[in-house]
Amino acid sequence: MNIQKIILELNFQEIINSSYIKYEKLNGGTVSNLYLLDDGENGKFVVKSNEPQFLEAEVHFLDFYKDINLLPNLVYIEPSYHYIVYSFVSGSTNYGLKNKKEILTSLVQHFINHYKIVPRLQGWGWADDLTDSWQDFLLNRVLESKKILNSDLKSEDSDLVIRLVKSHNRNNSISKPFLLHGDCGVHNFIFKEGHLCGVIDPSPVYGEPIYDLIYAFCSSPDDLTIETFNSAVNHLKFTESESRQLIYEKVLIGLYLRLATCMKRHPEDKEDYLRAWSYWKEIVKES
Repeated sequence: MNIQKIILELNFQEIINSSYIKYEKLNGGTVSNLYLLDDGENGKFVVKSNEPQFLEAEVHFLDFYKDINLLPNLVYIEPSYHYIVYSFVSGSTNYGLKNKKEILTSLVQHFINHYKIVPRLQGWGWADDLTDSWQDFLLNRVLESKKILNSDLKSEDSDLVIRLVKSHNRNNSISKPFLLHGDCGVHNFIFKEGHLCGVIDPSPVYGEPIYDLIYAFCSSPDDLTIETFNSAVNHLKFTESESRQLIYEKVLIGLYLRLATCMKRHPEDKEDYLRAWSYWKEIVKES
């Protein structure tokens, strides 16, 4: 990304109106390039470049949920989706206080409970790779994870998760897909004084809202207890008709997927997640 050329384009488009723009490259983007712009007059903006299909999906998500205050506001969309500009959400990405109960409850009340069904959508899962059902999406993810976890979990563990995913209940939770954030973890949360104040970097998924709550719950290895999860899921408005057995099975599936991510990217957290795996496996057996 040629940030100086982009600044000239934004000046030409009158998105920014200053002859002097301060800019700095931001860390944290795994596949995106990010810059923070400050024109001293209109505030701060983030310029993000990525593959056009990913940015187009992100634009759709931010526009679809433009009334959710935790999300940044779109400021400019380059016509070919080579970059986008959105408002800067001030705060810290450091998940320091580890007050997971409060954060998850706030996430449910101010973010996930605002999710909406996508009308006329024919498919489930990743926005750029739809499947025929939510069950198919989960099964594909589990089979990919199994390749990573074969050396760390017993075969009966993987068989259990596959059996849970293939259960006829797995497609009965919702009849139509909601638009989900898809990468709804603490690494994409913004905090002020320990409180949740922003959610960034969606990787949109079409599915059931509880997926994002479970993703957030499992995204850090601390406080993976039933009490912490219940404190948040009790506020989730989409699960009133579901049994706790079914909900806890979904947590186990989500934890299995997170274990695979942990082995690839955060091996230092392995033992914490393995303990959580044994803990939740017992909960599912006893429910």
